[in-house]
Amino acid sequence: MSDTRDTLFRYLTLLQLIPRYPGRISTPVLKEKLAERGFQIDTRSLQRDLGQKLSTQFPICCDDSQKPYRWYFDREFQCHLPALDVPSALTLVLAEEYLKGLLPPVVVGQLTPHFNDARQLLDSMASNGLSKWARCVRAIPNGKALIPAELDEATWQTVAEALLEQKAIDVMYLSRTSETEKPLTLHPQGIVSRHSATYLLAHVDGFKDLRQFALHRVKHAAFSQRAWQARDDFDIDHYIQSGAFGYRQGPDNVVLEAEIAHPVAWLLQETPLSEQQTIDALPDSQWYRLTAHVPDDQQTLWWLMGMSTNVKVLAPRAWRETLKANAALVLAHYQDTSNSGDTH
Repeated sequence: MSDTRDTLFRYLTLLQLIPRYPGRISTPVLKEKLAERGFQIDTRSLQRDLGQKLSTQFPICCDDSQKPYRWYFDREFQCHLPALDVPSALTLVLAEEYLKGLLPPVVVGQLTPHFNDARQLLDSMASNGLSKWARCVRAIPNGKALIPAELDEATWQTVAEALLEQKAIDVMYLSRTSETEKPLTLHPQGIVSRHSATYLLAHVDGFKDLRQFALHRVKHAAFSQRAWQARDDFDIDHYIQSGAFGYRQGPDNVVLEAEIAHPVAWLLQETPLSEQQTIDALPDSQWYRLTAHVPDDQQTLWWLMGMSTNVKVLAPRAWRETLKANAALVLAHYQDTSNSGDTH
């Protein structure tokens, strides 16, 4: 009974590990992931499970065009283990609304079967009040969201597999600086999605510095014959916190001091600018005094610029001078009446 139960659990785990097409997972990776979950099995037995047992009951396909073989479910395969409930379906509908404005369509497309299941469940429950929410509720990102950059499906598949299986890739990359395509061999270390673009963190073969490569500018990607090179000192959270994506200007936080209008005070009381923040009403005034410990980065500075006349920065002094100079430039643009757009 124990062996039968263990086999059943191993089968269930296998089914959970196999992705839908265009996703694929190789036999060695499946074997490794099963071992991580406590299932020790030799390669021949694993291949027998996949090719002779599970594939007779489930639409499991094998890509034998290269070794090691890769396994995947048919794109249209629907799995309902466990069954989807209404609140979970609503959550998925909201998630789809939010993600499709932030991630490339090919990335969101990987979740399409789950989103379809959610919509079908809600649409089938006309008498359930929650089902109507899908037509009444939307999730939108904060601020102006640009349309996500187009990302080739084959490129995403290759890059994702290379990162998972720790493989180097040969790419043709469109350099924004030179506006030309360059052949590169990259050693993937991480992937970061930021606003409307997705970036591969990797170092170029022969170099040690970690760089960011916009995936929508990768015009072709294939597995390389070169061995993947690890970065033992790389930690993705530390990399992000160091300001790699926030255009950090200094390693330490700064104390932001500013006078803010009532609407901004209300906003920051509900959604603070930082965990270390105080807002005090100024006497005989409709304004408030803000003190907050924030990163010394361009992101915070741009946010302050967006607040326009609702914020008067007192410190840091460098930020105050930058905002003053920016305001002067903007004013100069609008004082220039020599262009053809002037209707007077």
